[in-house]
Amino acid sequence: MADHDRRQPGGGYNNRKRRYRDDDDHDRRPQRRRYDAPLPVRIRKQLLGLAESPLRRWHEEVQSIAHVVADNYEDQELRTSFLELVPQMVVEQPLKTPFVAAVVLVINSLKPDILSDLLTRVAGATEEKIKVGEWRDVKLYLKFLACLQSCLEGDGLFPLLEELFSRAGDLQTASSDDTIGTELVKIILLTISYIMATAPTRWQQKASELLDKTDIIASEPHALQVLIDPYHAEEGEESPTANMSLIGLLQKQLQTEALNGWELSCLPRPWQMPPEEIEQQEKLDNAQKHALPSISIPEKVVAGPRPLFPEIYFSVYVNQEIESVPPVSSIASSLIRDGLLDTINILHFNRGVTARFLIDVDCYFAPGTFVKRATPFDRLRDIEGDRSTWKPEDVAVDAVFSQIFALPTPEHKLVYYHSVLTEACKIAPAAVAPSLGRAIRYCYQNTHLLDLELCYRFLDWFTHHLSNFGFMWKWTEWVDDVNLPNMQPQKAFILGALDKEIRLSFAQRIKGTLPEPYQALIGPEKEQDTPEFKYNDDRTPFAAEGKEIAALLKRKAPEDEIQPVIDRIHHAALDQSIDPLVSSTDVFMTAVCWVGSKSLSHVLACIERTKDRLLDAGAASDAARAQIITAVISYWSAHPGVAITIVEKLLNYSIITPSSVINWALVGDRAGPHGQALSKSWVFELVFNTVVKVTSRLRQVVSSGTSEGAEEEIAGMRELFKNMEDALVSWAQGTKDQMMDPMASDGEEDLVKRWGARWLRVFRRRSAIEEAFLLENKAASS
Repeated sequence: MADHDRRQPGGGYNNRKRRYRDDDDHDRRPQRRRYDAPLPVRIRKQLLGLAESPLRRWHEEVQSIAHVVADNYEDQELRTSFLELVPQMVVEQPLKTPFVAAVVLVINSLKPDILSDLLTRVAGATEEKIKVGEWRDVKLYLKFLACLQSCLEGDGLFPLLEELFSRAGDLQTASSDDTIGTELVKIILLTISYIMATAPTRWQQKASELLDKTDIIASEPHALQVLIDPYHAEEGEESPTANMSLIGLLQKQLQTEALNGWELSCLPRPWQMPPEEIEQQEKLDNAQKHALPSISIPEKVVAGPRPLFPEIYFSVYVNQEIESVPPVSSIASSLIRDGLLDTINILHFNRGVTARFLIDVDCYFAPGTFVKRATPFDRLRDIEGDRSTWKPEDVAVDAVFSQIFALPTPEHKLVYYHSVLTEACKIAPAAVAPSLGRAIRYCYQNTHLLDLELCYRFLDWFTHHLSNFGFMWKWTEWVDDVNLPNMQPQKAFILGALDKEIRLSFAQRIKGTLPEPYQALIGPEKEQDTPEFKYNDDRTPFAAEGKEIAALLKRKAPEDEIQPVIDRIHHAALDQSIDPLVSSTDVFMTAVCWVGSKSLSHVLACIERTKDRLLDAGAASDAARAQIITAVISYWSAHPGVAITIVEKLLNYSIITPSSVINWALVGDRAGPHGQALSKSWVFELVFNTVVKVTSRLRQVVSSGTSEGAEEEIAGMRELFKNMEDALVSWAQGTKDQMMDPMASDGEEDLVKRWGARWLRVFRRRSAIEEAFLLENKAASS
């Protein structure tokens, strides 16, 4: 009531607010200062955003930027910014190259001096990249120059392409294993595509002559092609990608385009103006032509910092009822894939931007190349006539999978490609998720054909991807495979996937995402965070000593207190006629695992404290080293991921050797009886990681340039691969002792042989790659 009395009659406060609000002539609110970005900044922003929106018309964007640059080229800051930004965009945002070229062509019709400055800069950058062997940048600069072919004097780029082919021919003549020559031919073929998109009728003769020359190299399968084929066909069958060499496909595709008048229908042509812009089109057609500055190619070209290998076209959408990606008979499959792969691998520092480019792929190619985004696959069959049925999401996903499945290794770490697919799913879940689902089904159905290393990569990606989306998958689709034998590839994949999922989460959570038939695959032991300590059971041999050593380790007792217990084990083992060192090593290592079971840092601390004793045991005999591994794997049998991590740490400490890991996994029955170890994904992971550790160390020593220790490392690596070869050949040929007993093998001899052959292929490839590295290094240093 008192508050009411204090108010002014008639609501004076509100009246005062209203009076000021209604007084337009005396607006007393502070005005925000308007900020106009400087012209160079605005032009930069417009160029960087070129073609990104499907709502903006290409020719309007192109002309808008071109006119502003031409009108203000005297501005020193704008000129410098423009001349630096264009070459930078060409090598950083390759999907936009035709659009950047269109801006430059329109500028040339307005102010030709600008193009002269730009050509000088791009030609110089191209020459520099050729010298150092940065072949992707060379390809991207030539792609840009190819889009400018219509404003170049004489034959434009063709003399440079002829000279590049001359170098490729020389390299191929010198060695059929050469990869620089095939890379040069790929660059030539891709560049021809963009030249012919600018003026197909004018350059037909030149293009045909060059294609006749490249056919010699492009049509010949490379010596390394068999090793890097993503499929490992069964004996007597042909690989699905046997004839899918990238340069071979490009050659055939361009020959088909030549017969069809160089339609190149997927490529955008933003330099072609609509009918209402006839005046601008005439200016473009009659614009001044420029001489291409000289680009010299050294007599001896180098491979550069990135290892070069022949490329095979891989797709997870082959043999579908309806084409959702360009077929390999179409040049679009190579040109679109090339642009996407360059984008993915160049923008590795920003997965979000990369994913956005993939989602917007339809903005950067000709209208009608793709169907509308997020069109369901089932709706593609309703598309009538000759209209495209290519889904932009499928094309983008296919490109990323081609990198995940690239052999021998992709350009970047696999986790980067995982993250790109995750980001794409988050940006456009309704569009990308169904495409990923079909890709997963294809890979799963072909696990028996895929190269074993690629099967493991697929398993790794699949589980990582599910972990980002609540571990949800339609497991009911594969429910019939749950009852298959564990050595069947599909069942082995399911077991490996569940193990990986549990590593990324915990058993109870994963169980909750699985249908009933899968529940039995996750035993109760996987739900325990800490495995049982076997010496707590008094019936276990050396139970008393095991508990005593564990207690001593737990209270960090000195070595002189542990030794008497070890001596007791040795005496008891001798009385029982068993190896005393193996017995004491088993007890001691198991106790170390139990004491350190709380976390990885705990077990590392425990290994660090007992390192001297473990080093002595490991150095004493092969059997003791094998027992160290057995103790770790046995203790963590329900969680092999933890065991692998511990074994890798033991390798780092040199407590065990790489050869002991290989022998443990492949020579005997320790990792699984009768060859079953070959089907276990964690065994492959253990062996593969060990080999990578050895080869990485070798490369580090060899690349350092010092001869000290290099020969020893090389001999060690060769011995390791020889041991693997001997072990795996006997599995692949069925001559292993464990396979001779028909009762024990349970009729799975053919499966074991197939697994052995798949393992053998992977590690023969690794060996060949390392030998090639050593040869290249020797040639470079001589």
